[in-house]
Amino acid sequence: MAGHSKWANIQHRKGRQDAIRSKLFSKLAKEITVAAKMGDPDPEKNPRLRLAVKEAKSSSVPKDVIDRAIKKAIGGDAENYDEIRYEGYGPNGIAIIVEAMTDNRNRTASNVRSYFTKHGGDLGQTGSVNFMFDRKGEIMYKAEVGDADTVMMAALEAGADDVESDEEGHWIYTGDTNLAEVNAALEASLGESEHAKLIWKPQAPTLIDLETAQKLMKLIDVLEDDDDVQNVTGNFDIPEDVAAQL
Repeated sequence: MAGHSKWANIQHRKGRQDAIRSKLFSKLAKEITVAAKMGDPDPEKNPRLRLAVKEAKSSSVPKDVIDRAIKKAIGGDAENYDEIRYEGYGPNGIAIIVEAMTDNRNRTASNVRSYFTKHGGDLGQTGSVNFMFDRKGEIMYKAEVGDADTVMMAALEAGADDVESDEEGHWIYTGDTNLAEVNAALEASLGESEHAKLIWKPQAPTLIDLETAQKLMKLIDVLEDDDDVQNVTGNFDIPEDVAAQL
């Protein structure tokens, strides 16, 4: 398993309640608005916006929601958001990175700190855990796109760094600065990818037991439920037998 990023994909495939789905749409729309406001509102001329729109589409965000998010940035009535990264330790010392977009730094910092404290964790300083992760671009294809060798060859030709394949699909990793370029090259050879996004990839994920997994999921759930939090990543791996019990 490729860390929490892949575990999140598994959770998503198993379904989300409508309320969580709505919250996800809102967060993806926020990323689109911020990306459009920071650069060109045309996705073809703005790599960050293009990837944000792709991620929204892969999560089934309606086209009208995507269009409204872009128009909000063009109209100049979009809120000003600060992008902040929080780092800390969850139950049993699992390293966690929290990425947020907020219009109130004090509110978000206070909330994130309280979540860690209430769920057996400890919020640290910026830089306290990110050395355990690599900033990577992640491109995902379903297994039926081809066998591992075919995808590996296509990925290397496109300029990717590495590929991890299993029965679920193919996870292709790139440098954080050439994600859009590699994704475009792969889509020319393999067709449209399921998603393409920047992630924090754990260097050495820690295998966790059921008790730790249960505690960790509670912390991650409450973090992801916060409107200001965009992404949560941890350096853990969940064995299949533990995942089945969860």
